[in-house]
Amino acid sequence: MTNGGKTTLSKSLHQRIPNSCLIAQDSYFKDESIVPVDQNGFKQFDTLDALHMDKMMSEVNSWRRDPVSIQKEKTGLDLNLSSANTGVFVLIVEGFLIFNYRPLNDLFDKKYFLEIPYDVCKKRRSFRVYTPPDPPGYFDGYVWPMYLKNRQDMEALTSEIVFLDGLKPKEELLATVFEEVSKEITRLKAAYM
Repeated sequence: MTNGGKTTLSKSLHQRIPNSCLIAQDSYFKDESIVPVDQNGFKQFDTLDALHMDKMMSEVNSWRRDPVSIQKEKTGLDLNLSSANTGVFVLIVEGFLIFNYRPLNDLFDKKYFLEIPYDVCKKRRSFRVYTPPDPPGYFDGYVWPMYLKNRQDMEALTSEIVFLDGLKPKEELLATVFEEVSKEITRLKAAYM
């Protein structure tokens, strides 16, 4: 969901979880010149075809093979050796269509989806500056209808998604997700011992 709080939550998790890496789907948009236009003249950015999903998967798979090297490449920092010895690393993947892409979706241990109502979403989007900028009528004529379509497709494709109320304070959302992820990390550390 656009403007639901995905980036804020994922960046906050990344800051709190040791040995985590963050991959954001927004980094994989194709050049706007090759993004198709619909019958209303709107650029179709809210489709998998507008994204370099092959490149995103390549980065995810590189991380899966060697999280230490990828983390060092992204941050320039070496990981704590005691953490490296536990074998537990966390990849945080955020994006608006990550659950709609089966090869990626099949890799997730935890799935969280932030949702907000139409009016809040529209208001938040109106305050954001996009490149290229949203043309008049873009939210109602393209963004929201595509969100509804993509959500329906997502729900048919995957399960075990935890839906979170994006209207809750960001600290509360972070605490909820951080607690669940921490439990999973603890479980995985015990399995490596």
